[in-house]
Amino acid sequence: MPALLAALPIAVVLLAMAVLHWRAALAGAAGLGVALGVIWGTSGTGGSGGLLAGVAAEAASSTATILWIILPALAIYELQARVGALDRVRLALTQISDDRAVQALLVAWFFGLFIEGAAGFGTPAALAAPLLVGLGFAPVRAVALALLGHAAGVSFGAVGTPALAQIEMLGLPGQDLAGWTMLLHAIPAVFLTLVVMRLATDAPLSPRHVGLALLAALCFLLPALTLAWLAGPELPTLGGALIGGAAFVAFIRWRYPKAEVSEARWQLADLAPYLLILALVLLTRMIPPVQSLLSGLWLGWQWEDYSGGIAPLYHPGTLLMLGLVSAALLTGRGALLRPALGAALRRLAPVALALLAMLTLARLMVHGGLIGQLAEAAAQVGMFWPLLAPFVGVLGTFVSGSATASNVLFSEFQAATAQALDLPVTLMAAAQAVGSAIGNAIAPHNIIAGAATVGLSGRDGEVLARTLLPALLYAAGAGGIVAAVVMQSR
Repeated sequence: MPALLAALPIAVVLLAMAVLHWRAALAGAAGLGVALGVIWGTSGTGGSGGLLAGVAAEAASSTATILWIILPALAIYELQARVGALDRVRLALTQISDDRAVQALLVAWFFGLFIEGAAGFGTPAALAAPLLVGLGFAPVRAVALALLGHAAGVSFGAVGTPALAQIEMLGLPGQDLAGWTMLLHAIPAVFLTLVVMRLATDAPLSPRHVGLALLAALCFLLPALTLAWLAGPELPTLGGALIGGAAFVAFIRWRYPKAEVSEARWQLADLAPYLLILALVLLTRMIPPVQSLLSGLWLGWQWEDYSGGIAPLYHPGTLLMLGLVSAALLTGRGALLRPALGAALRRLAPVALALLAMLTLARLMVHGGLIGQLAEAAAQVGMFWPLLAPFVGVLGTFVSGSATASNVLFSEFQAATAQALDLPVTLMAAAQAVGSAIGNAIAPHNIIAGAATVGLSGRDGEVLARTLLPALLYAAGAGGIVAAVVMQSR
């Protein structure tokens, strides 16, 4: 089968989303139809009932396990929004310093990362951009800051959803994938804080501002790296933002105290869901007897070459739901659980359709041999592939607006290419994850959504002009690190 034919379903998805502006679910369905046609036309098995049934079962199984993560993550966000917790945390952050550059780091970097780790799915830019405008930043600059500020944490957004989708598809060890992904983010993320600082000041950076940017990067990266290697993909962004943000705020208060301090205060109850989730994930991932007990219950199925399953007690979605319910009851907010879950369910429908369509396409391309053909073609690039791998993730997010969708679409391809080139599969999956994360900063869907929150209309290109070069340099830096690791290991 020619590689061009094998690539046709993906090309259709990209065209439908980037040019025709179709929704992900419809674009995925179109790609699915094309994939069936290609497989049937080249091998005569595209219409096989067994193939279609097996692929549909795998896609439905994976969709359900991913949705069980997204539902409580969205419900936590809805609950927090209803009690004003997010507004109080935002206000407290902005009143720590009068320095606009520091405010940009606090809001675009730490607050954006915190919201990304807790909720993801477009919420960081939607919340941070209006706040930055309120602080006096021009709307275009505010949206660009909001988009770039949280990008380093997107790989583990919504309590690890994009990475967990990769783990579900590829069967990789969670700590290994999370650790390598966070390592690839580390150096480019330092560069990103300098970009945020430069964009905020619109002037050459002073030594003080450079130092603060580097400190902000380290405050997030050190706990994020630790959590990635020790606990897996659920906590690096959320935990890194909480721990790092607290450390950075403590330093700013000590080193640059304000003469006037507002009476606005956040409450410990506002952080209760996140602190409980942090504790639950650490408890179940870092204490071997607990880990063995909870992961021992496995509900799975297998039919011919198709399979799926879930460890319900160990699954991140179960921990998120437990954290949500426990926090609501402990803080006297139990009455808001039902409306929060209802709102989350309403937001879940389009996500579910998009995931199901993309996962069905991905599994069909795997079982139909299309991914193998693409991997063989990519292998012709040879040892230059590690440099290019992150840009595949960027492309996927650019057209879909979602790192999870990008990972679902391209992770199997990255793994097959790695095997064809005798490269570490986990490392190349991490390269995909990093690319899909920074792609959020240039995805038209995200730019339009962020611009809408600050009243921008028809100026999306101005935002993209500010985020495009940093995003491409970020991906290139990650690719360089991947290539260096590969060369060192040979």
